[in-house]
Amino acid sequence: MALEKELATYQREREKLLAHDGKFVLIHGDEIAGYWDTYEDALQAGYGRYVLEPFLVKRIEAVERVQFFTRDLPACHS
Repeated sequence: MALEKELATYQREREKLLAHDGKFVLIHGDEIAGYWDTYEDALQAGYGRYVLEPFLVKRIEAVERVQFFTRDLPACHS
């Protein structure tokens, strides 16, 4: 699975991260690289710092929203 280390870092540091609730955190390996107000700003910082190395941008939320994505959607006919 991709980003295992980054997701583990997020889970391990979650209580501290909640001080920045609503912001987006940039995580590379075990490093918390910073916090941004927008996903786009955090993503740009990640590509600027790590180029093609894996990094995680995640919104910090006390109650995380579950999002589902699927490819098995029926064809839309209007």
